[in-house]
Amino acid sequence: MSTSARAGTRARGLWLGVGAFALVAAAQAWAIASSPADRDMAHLQKIMYVHVPAAWNMMIAFFVVAIASLRYLWKGQERDDLLAASAAESGTILTGLTLVLGMIWAKPTWGIWWTWDPRLTSTAVLFFLYVGYLILRAFVDDPDRRAQWSAAVGLLGALNVPIVYMSVRWWRTLHQVQSSPQTLDSSFTVGLRLNAIAMMVVLVFFIRHRYETARMEREAELLQERAALGGRGGING
Repeated sequence: MSTSARAGTRARGLWLGVGAFALVAAAQAWAIASSPADRDMAHLQKIMYVHVPAAWNMMIAFFVVAIASLRYLWKGQERDDLLAASAAESGTILTGLTLVLGMIWAKPTWGIWWTWDPRLTSTAVLFFLYVGYLILRAFVDDPDRRAQWSAAVGLLGALNVPIVYMSVRWWRTLHQVQSSPQTLDSSFTVGLRLNAIAMMVVLVFFIRHRYETARMEREAELLQERAALGGRGGING
């Protein structure tokens, strides 16, 4: 990629980031200002506008990890490995955010910060699986071996996503089942959907930004290897 093309990509990424965070701020402000206090949870309910969109988008991120990992194992293209890693980083952050916000909500609602509820436990397992994925990538130097092992762990972690989603229906315990337009008051529905979309735009920005950064890092590594060995290299695909 030429210097001018790279500068153009970075400029578009910057504007996407500014727009994404502005959209989140606007969506949050609108939802908080327009929705009434909940009958049971009062204004604590408004944490839903971050907690639920973060949970939904973490599942989207890990779906991207699964698809990109499968593509890597099938075609062996490095760009799929980098995309999977970028989505895994973003998904792990959203999973951590989901857990923390859930604990903040649980303390005044349930009277405890944490319980080994199936939804909470499966989400925590998902979080630590992808923390392990990122640690694995940090400690394996060989790019091919790192990509292969990461793809396997990425797919293993993604298998836990349906368990997280269905846990509240398979094991009806403390955590409430998923809300839907039929079960959620209409005064909350628009704000929730708006924030979910805004959070998804932020997710796209994070994945795109990390992917472009990873490509540049890999190009720099290949240039160093070529300079050291006197050979030629480049990112395939």
